[in-house]
Amino acid sequence: MLRTANIGVCDIREAAARERAASTAGNRPLFYFRFGVDQALPQERRTPVTPSSSSRYHRRRSSGSRDERYRSDVHTEAVQAALAKHKERKMAVPMPSKRRSLVVQTSMDAYTPPDTSSGSEDEGSVQGDSQGTPTSSQGSINMEHWISQAIHGSTTSTTSSSSTQSGGSGAAHRLADVMAQTHIENHSAPPDVTTYTSEHSIQVERPQGSTARVAPKYGNAELMETGDGVPVSSRVSAKIQQLVNTLKRPKRPPLREFFVDDFEELLEVQQPDPNQPKPEGAQMLAMRGEQLGVVTNWPPSLEAALQRWGTISPKAPCLTTMDTNGKPLYILTYGKLWTRSMKVAYNILHKLGTKQEPMVRPGDRVTLVFPNNDPAAFMVAFYGCLLAEVVPVPIEVPLTRKDAGSQQIGFLLGSCGVTVALTSDACHKGLPKSPTGEIPQFKGWPKLLWFVTESKHLSKPPRDWFPHIKDANNDTAYIEYKTCKDGSVLGVTVTRIALLTHCQALTQALDTQEAETIVNVLDFKKDVGLWHGILTSVMNMMHVISIPYSLMKVNPLSWIQKVCQYKAKVACVKSRDMHWALVAHRDQRDINLSSLRMLIVADGANPWSISSCDAFLNVFQSKGLRQEVICPCASSPEALTVAIRRPTDDSNQPPGRGVLSMHGLTYGVIRVDSEEKLSVLTVQDVGLVMPGAIMCSVKPDGIPQLCKTDEIGELCVCAIATGTSYYGLSGMTKNTFEVFPMTSSGGPITEYPFIRTGLLGFIGPGGLVFVIGKMDGLMVVSGRRHNADDIVATALAVEPMKFVYRGRIAVFSVSVLHDERIVIVAEQRPDSTEEDSFQWMSRVLQAIDSIHQVGVYCLALVPANTLPKTPLGGIHLSETKQLFLEGSLHPCNVLMCPHTCVTNLPKPRQKQPEIGPASVMVGNLVSGKRIAQASGRDLGQIEDNDQARKFLFLSEVLQWRAQTTPDHVLYTLLNCRGTIANSLTCVQLHKRAEKIAVMLMERGHLQDGDHVALVYPPGIDLIAAFYGCLYAGCVPITVRPPHPQNIATTLPTVKMIVEVSRSACLMTTQLICKLLRSREAAAAVDIRTWPPVLDTDDLPKKRPAQIYKPSNPETLAYLDFSVSTTGMLAGVKMSHAATSAFCRSIKLQCELYPSREVAICLDPYCGLGFVLWCLCSVYSGHQSILIPPSELETNPALWLLAVSQYKVRDTFCSYSVMELCTKGLGSQTESLKARGLDLSRVRTCVVVAEERPRIALTQSFSKLFKDLGLHPRAVSTSLGCRVNLAICLQGTSGPDPTTVYVDMRALRHDRVRLVERGSPHSLPLMESGKILPGVRIIIANPETKGPLGDSHLGEIWVHSTHNASGYFTIYGDESLQSDHFNSRLSFGDTQTIWARTGYLGFLRRTELTDANGERHDALYVVGALDEAMELRGMRYHPIDIETSVIRAHKSITECAVFTWTNLLVVVVELDGSEQEALDLVPLVTNVVLEEHYLIVGVVVVVDIGVIPINSRGEKQRMHLRDGFLADQLDPIYVAYNM
Repeated sequence: MLRTANIGVCDIREAAARERAASTAGNRPLFYFRFGVDQALPQERRTPVTPSSSSRYHRRRSSGSRDERYRSDVHTEAVQAALAKHKERKMAVPMPSKRRSLVVQTSMDAYTPPDTSSGSEDEGSVQGDSQGTPTSSQGSINMEHWISQAIHGSTTSTTSSSSTQSGGSGAAHRLADVMAQTHIENHSAPPDVTTYTSEHSIQVERPQGSTARVAPKYGNAELMETGDGVPVSSRVSAKIQQLVNTLKRPKRPPLREFFVDDFEELLEVQQPDPNQPKPEGAQMLAMRGEQLGVVTNWPPSLEAALQRWGTISPKAPCLTTMDTNGKPLYILTYGKLWTRSMKVAYNILHKLGTKQEPMVRPGDRVTLVFPNNDPAAFMVAFYGCLLAEVVPVPIEVPLTRKDAGSQQIGFLLGSCGVTVALTSDACHKGLPKSPTGEIPQFKGWPKLLWFVTESKHLSKPPRDWFPHIKDANNDTAYIEYKTCKDGSVLGVTVTRIALLTHCQALTQALDTQEAETIVNVLDFKKDVGLWHGILTSVMNMMHVISIPYSLMKVNPLSWIQKVCQYKAKVACVKSRDMHWALVAHRDQRDINLSSLRMLIVADGANPWSISSCDAFLNVFQSKGLRQEVICPCASSPEALTVAIRRPTDDSNQPPGRGVLSMHGLTYGVIRVDSEEKLSVLTVQDVGLVMPGAIMCSVKPDGIPQLCKTDEIGELCVCAIATGTSYYGLSGMTKNTFEVFPMTSSGGPITEYPFIRTGLLGFIGPGGLVFVIGKMDGLMVVSGRRHNADDIVATALAVEPMKFVYRGRIAVFSVSVLHDERIVIVAEQRPDSTEEDSFQWMSRVLQAIDSIHQVGVYCLALVPANTLPKTPLGGIHLSETKQLFLEGSLHPCNVLMCPHTCVTNLPKPRQKQPEIGPASVMVGNLVSGKRIAQASGRDLGQIEDNDQARKFLFLSEVLQWRAQTTPDHVLYTLLNCRGTIANSLTCVQLHKRAEKIAVMLMERGHLQDGDHVALVYPPGIDLIAAFYGCLYAGCVPITVRPPHPQNIATTLPTVKMIVEVSRSACLMTTQLICKLLRSREAAAAVDIRTWPPVLDTDDLPKKRPAQIYKPSNPETLAYLDFSVSTTGMLAGVKMSHAATSAFCRSIKLQCELYPSREVAICLDPYCGLGFVLWCLCSVYSGHQSILIPPSELETNPALWLLAVSQYKVRDTFCSYSVMELCTKGLGSQTESLKARGLDLSRVRTCVVVAEERPRIALTQSFSKLFKDLGLHPRAVSTSLGCRVNLAICLQGTSGPDPTTVYVDMRALRHDRVRLVERGSPHSLPLMESGKILPGVRIIIANPETKGPLGDSHLGEIWVHSTHNASGYFTIYGDESLQSDHFNSRLSFGDTQTIWARTGYLGFLRRTELTDANGERHDALYVVGALDEAMELRGMRYHPIDIETSVIRAHKSITECAVFTWTNLLVVVVELDGSEQEALDLVPLVTNVVLEEHYLIVGVVVVVDIGVIPINSRGEKQRMHLRDGFLADQLDPIYVAYNM
């Protein structure tokens, strides 16, 4: 078939001649090969192997078994040398902090507190020398000595130079250095993130007692500095400083070019390095194998061969199986194989189903499920299928219903239409059974009939029945399964002609003789084990000695013993079997391997098998093993045997070796390594192309173009003896099995299709084939190709004996932010300490960086034996990757290095200079857009019968109501059972206020204008006390009382407000009075400095002589103190005029009248919450139903039941209340319906907030209670801030709140770009309610103070009669407040006085119309300026990052982010076992990179309830930051990303 295909194909002999001519002509070949084992071995290996040196070998190796596939002493030395070079560049990586319960320790003595280690690895002592020889009692050897020894290759153990510096003190010195640095750094405090209000408000240390949550575990406030300064004693800050210092070190240069990602962000794209090696050779020529000679007595098909041997030599042994003691268990002769296979064939075809409807017909697929210790039963079933012309699909035995990868096998069986499974008796008994004794259906598997093939269960075929034996044709013979990189399982179909030709090609290549004995250690169900141990053996009537895996585990020497015992000519092994034999070898006298003419190394194509081959030869040469016997081969499921080294009789022709530069290989170029031999890959040839085949190599990606001679490509083969397709997948088949390699001129090299082998390599001198890795193991990082196996080898060369459990390491890549990132997962030995693991991880990073010049994104360690396994005990790679990505790997240590790996982040943003005023302002347009301004209805023009308007002061309104409607109920307070705890009519409130006024004047001796702190629980006392102050002419300040369970944290805030507000007296209840003087209080604050405390439970009986009337409406009515989310305590002054205007504005917006009832479930201490609780009812006359939010903890349905019971139309709540209802009542909607809960009368349910509307929460609340009649349009939010306590409030009339979607990336650049719902990077923003009457808004640029256009992001400025009149500060620093409360635009309307809210947002004119017929302007809030974080020149709002993080893993319940010295710190609350804590670190890092283009510096995993939340449900991020830096969070785990 292939003779015509001579274009570009050269013969092996020609190639060798051309090679010689080239070298004599002085053309420098582009790569050279060292021939001969001798030079390839390190110096010490050349000594003749005496018993003592081989026992030394044994002693060295047996100290721990590791994955020998990758063992290379030369490579180990290279790695040690690379690490030694790192010694100069000290790498001080902060070690992660762990909670004690998480540390896996053998004993508590072994525990080393994490804070003494700064994690720098090289100075400590190292046990043992380079080979792991136990040293003498003197202990540890000095590192330099150790490494020099490793480099010079002397393996004699020495203990002469003991360590000069012990590891512990080294760590302490290092820490001291770091601390010293930290100390110096602290004087220049790190940049504060609270840019905006930091100057003019007082910082408060402690969060207010969070009611709904566990109180945060913070220490005493007095010990803390504020958010700016770091407490020097802090361990955390030292580690962060260390991290910052490490990150300042120069790292890989960032890339220069950018590609545009959706027109918005510029992501850097990898530009080719101008100095990178490029292939320079000529185009390669395809290589033709020798012709497949047709031998006359070769059978026309494999079944014919079986028939022949079964009838002429029925007594000849075909297969001997072994038990676990190594004794022959059973001998299958050719006669028995023939008769039993016939019996199986007959039964499959005639005994399944009915005569009319047989279950299996010729051409159908059946699966073979046989254990690895029963090759005889498998062989009988396999040949039975061939005789019945049924297609066998051999698979592994499913041990449980949820085996790793078992589901994918099920998909394969389903797609092949398998309905019958053949199995053995023993295997059938061992399968999992249901209680009725049936075999359950495995997950993802089709329904199967299990059929046992043991002879005793089968009927004898009738004498006249005979299988139909025909010549090999193109029908499918069998299907071999193959697991892909992503875990999916494909079936490779092999035709009968391919099967036969493959056996012939192997027979010819290996010069196999009839009746030879072959020892097989490999899995006989697939690959090399199947081809040699089941198929080719029968063609040549060979005798196979099958060694089960279970015997190898017990006795690794068993295969060598069987070779001697049976004088076997051939053995099929993997390099691990050679390695195990070396480890177990103890100078056995009776070993003689001279009978072997071939030792087939099935994984010889793996470059890392070379050292096992060398070492094996080195030790067993003295036992009769000849060098030319070792025959590595290359194979793949698709192309079957690709190449194999032929057994020769000529021991003078040494095998080929190539020492290639690893750096060159990453660019796909073959270069001899001329550097210092650190990063080299030594490869051995896998022999010649198979007989009857043509081979070439093509570029791995893109069109299959022929490689140049010095270029690495994917090997492709054109032959009959290959697979023909992936069963049922025509598209994938075309890409793999029908490839036409192209020449540089663009034409195909032959008319016949080639098959991609999945192997990367090249054809070297003399037609020798070299493989450097697999396509599946390829990871393309920033345009360079790295092989997973090479990385594994480097990781294992770092102190492998000591640390990695059985060498179990998985390396794969994950795609994060448009590039592949390398992840290493290793199982650590059970006895390794935290120090060990961290040290090992740091060294692996350094070694991989030095040798491969690539950064590792994540290194994870898991406990021994926890990674998912393949049926033969290897690591199931795709399953491991899956677990990693979904956060269920449960590592015990993680080190992330995004800072070193991620070089394609967007360019940091440079701020553009603003456009000058002249060019942009034309009338009411800015840059061609309408100026972003809007206003509520004009208060002056609204005609209503508002009686209260005629009074200037609220105290007068109350007196008027007490006279005109004395018995009208203003307030009703509910308890947790929903019954009325207390109520107040107009006259009751008036009289109570009078008594309090008397008390203030007589007992408190207060003058008018004095400040009074009201420390009351939410209720009626608070309201009475407030009006009592107004009646006495005093200025009230409402203060949240301290939390009895958490005095240490909450009392200092009370004290601070009392002091800052200059309160002359403190009014409270008897209970709180006692609390303030308690022993706990004395421990928290100095109780001697309280102002006089008045207890209002004991009031005087008399009325005041007169009620105070202020002289001027602009005088102070009350002070409103609040702690902002950034930890600033700010008090604002509210005048009488502003207070009345405020109440009027709310009355008009919500249409409040005396006949109305309003339910309020809010904290009454500041902002709109206080105004609604205390003031509005007195002004508008409506009844307020008061529900203290703390009561909802015992009865979450309290608020909604009250709303339903009182048929309330308007209700107000906070986000924390809404969240409590959503979480607490989620499953109870049915029972609430049964209790008659009806929300259909609610027309407004307003969340009182000072933040961007939490759209996800409001939507889930609306959805949840829709069934109870809640109208989705009813739920809305309000917006307030310090300068104006309520700017927007939805109200009753007017359009529903609208939602828009903006591009999150544009927001970072302070731009608004509206996008469609569901588009990538879209962020939903809900309008913050309607602008209140009397309020005007404009959007201004916070830096230039110029007006902005419609839909432009800027600061919201507000002008209104109910603006606060300024900050109340102890410093009286007027210059600061003038900016906040009295700002003017820099151009345009420069006359109006505006107050700056400190919130970023935008206005957008909508298509909707307002009640007055105007087009409706919607205000959208994006976030607070002082919460925003500036990173990489862009503005980020914490909530956006937090939302992404919470979505990253099901166990993350809450998240808060803040920055510290330009590092992003992410704190997550874990709802799950502490074992899951480390799963979160990579997921959090990934999601923030992907969605926000930011690298997380520190990930902190804490318990539920640690993130402090204030009464409005807002996160107190700055308190959290202070707590973290002062080591007060007791985190489960802190990861410092490198």
